[in-house]
Amino acid sequence: MRTAGCAGLERVVCCGHVRLVEKIARDGADGVRIEVHRTLPPVLRELKQDGYRLIGLEQATGSQCLYAYPFHRRTALVIGNERLGLTEQELRLMDDVVEIPVYGLPYAYNVATAAALAMYEYCRQWPNG
Repeated sequence: MRTAGCAGLERVVCCGHVRLVEKIARDGADGVRIEVHRTLPPVLRELKQDGYRLIGLEQATGSQCLYAYPFHRRTALVIGNERLGLTEQELRLMDDVVEIPVYGLPYAYNVATAAALAMYEYCRQWPNG
C-alpha cells in the first residue's frame, strides 16, 4: 500500500485474504482505497468494460519487456499470486502482458518488488498522475 500511495494509485483490488500492516503502509493506507474480492475475473471484466486496458505482469509466452511497453493512460496493472502468478483464465482476459528482464538467479523478482518496478515505470511514462 505504501508503494501504491507513492505511485498515486486511487484503488487497489485484492483477492483472497488481505492483511494490511498500518505501520509499514504509513500514509499509503489513508489515500488508497482497498477492495477485497473473492475472485479476480469478474473484477477484470468490469475494469475492461469501464475502459481500462488490462496489463498483466507475468513471465509468459508473448510478453513484452516492461521498459519498452507504452502504457495507456487508463491502465489496470494486474499482478498475480506470489508463487502461482496469474492463472490461464486471468491471462486470457489481459490486453497485454509485460515482464521485467532478469539478469541472474532467481529467474523472477518477488511480487512486491515486481509491482513496485511496474508502478514506477507507469509513473515515469505518466508523471503527475
